[in-house]
Amino acid sequence: MRDPRIQILAKNLINYSVRLQKGENVLIENFGLQKELVKALIEEAYKAGGNPFVSLKDHEVDRALLLNANEEQLSSVAEFEANVMKKMDAYIGLRAGDNISELSDVPSDKMALHGKTVGTKVHREIRVPKTKWVVLRYPSASMAQLASMSTEAFENFYFDVCNLDYGKMDKAMNSLVNLMNKTDKVRITGEGTDLTFSIKDIPAIKCAGEMNIPDGEVYTAPVKNSVNGTITYNTPSPYQGFTFENIKLTFKDGKIVEATANDTERLNKIFDTDAGARYIGEFAIGVNPFIQHPMKDILFDEKIDGSFHFTPGQCYDDAFNDNHSSIHWDIVNIQRPEYGGGEMYFDDVLIRKDGRFVIEELQGLNPENLK
Repeated sequence: MRDPRIQILAKNLINYSVRLQKGENVLIENFGLQKELVKALIEEAYKAGGNPFVSLKDHEVDRALLLNANEEQLSSVAEFEANVMKKMDAYIGLRAGDNISELSDVPSDKMALHGKTVGTKVHREIRVPKTKWVVLRYPSASMAQLASMSTEAFENFYFDVCNLDYGKMDKAMNSLVNLMNKTDKVRITGEGTDLTFSIKDIPAIKCAGEMNIPDGEVYTAPVKNSVNGTITYNTPSPYQGFTFENIKLTFKDGKIVEATANDTERLNKIFDTDAGARYIGEFAIGVNPFIQHPMKDILFDEKIDGSFHFTPGQCYDDAFNDNHSSIHWDIVNIQRPEYGGGEMYFDDVLIRKDGRFVIEELQGLNPENLK
């Protein structure tokens, strides 16, 4: 018997996240075979009058393909997948797997090549700007292990997070969006962090269940050359199959001029992927009340209550700062007291301290008001 929470999730994804309309095509892309959710999505797509398409993928298979891939081959893969994506009105990406480190031994040049071809041509140039899309994780024993939880407890947590009232969150975000749209200078301080930058004239975008599940962030981008100072990230961050820890970045006029971590050489190879990889493409504030601690999964970690992420690489078209890169890496800092605390200032006014909004107009985004 299907867990009824799966049907609720599928209904929300089809009718709220991508708002599938009669006659529209939706691509359901599944990494790891989550048959019950895929079937539920197909059923809900048909109920909405849409046309579901399914693509099944696997990280172990991707590893085998990437280990000896060449540019001509990956360009052909990108062309093939781009032709499919061009026919879609909506996209639902399901991400699951048994091993978060499955791609850890794929050479960095192969990962960069994949990002430059498939990542750019299919997702950044077509899926993101031209479809209604949502990406989500699906619970597994390996995810529960990363979160240091039992499988059953993690599943309960997962459905609390993914099936919360995103409509309520959407309304509560309006005040933060309005304030960010009026702000010029941002300053962030904390343990090992003193960072300044401008967000003047770059739109703030709210994310409340329409692009990611789980969701809960408001993002913009810094003016490209305005970032100065140092940030020390206090969460582990998986990227290209390796989990980085203790990442510390120093900026001068927007550019990362020094970068260290538990594998500094590997880190700098990522930032040397292309010219835009050493500049920031996104600044976002996380507000999901059910996500309290990092679990080495960026889709969850970037929404952590009391967090922000500061993202090297490609910017989004709707918060455009003219930075272009084949990477986009959401690295998270949590400012709640148990993670060292910290302050966030907009135009020299303290708006959040130790992870809680302190000005009246933003207090609706504190966790007790979103559950």
